[in-house]
Amino acid sequence: MKLRYPPGATPLSADDLEGIIPGHIATQGELDAWEQQNILEARSRLARRRPKELLRDDVIRHVHRLMFNRTWQWAGQYRHTDKNIGVDWALIPERVRVLCDDARYQREQRIYPADEFGARFHHRLVAIHPFPNGNGRHARLITDLLMESLGEPPFSWGSASLNEAGNVRTDYLQALRAADKNDYALLLRFVRS
Repeated sequence: MKLRYPPGATPLSADDLEGIIPGHIATQGELDAWEQQNILEARSRLARRRPKELLRDDVIRHVHRLMFNRTWQWAGQYRHTDKNIGVDWALIPERVRVLCDDARYQREQRIYPADEFGARFHHRLVAIHPFPNGNGRHARLITDLLMESLGEPPFSWGSASLNEAGNVRTDYLQALRAADKNDYALLLRFVRS
């Protein structure tokens, strides 16, 4: 299978690709459609039965597993190799736990307004990049669930697909890079655009 990656995407290694479950997939389009159907099923399940506490390591992995359990054997498992983005793979469990602990404290103490809380959580989860693939989609879904748990509407994320090259994806990546430098203004605008 030959894959094409939009700018800023994390390429799958040969080992990651061996974990594909459906044997009929031969093209990027077929993989994209299959993953999207898997994600829609996960959204439906999570709408019916949302975890009471989202800010836990096991729930972070559970949501990824639901999103990709029909696509990848490694769904819900943290990566075991380094990628072009993210923390050293051996630090992932610790960094996710620290993120969840920090976010629970920030939520309880109302450190940030809701949108900023969600944007900062999303940025940190993407920066950790815990999974071999699907990190952006996973971080957006779990952030939306977190926003809803706060009684807020989910983010609009530019109101377009972020999985394809284009202006919206470029704006998203620029906003994440600005957040890397502790400037959240672009990301706060983007999540509600």
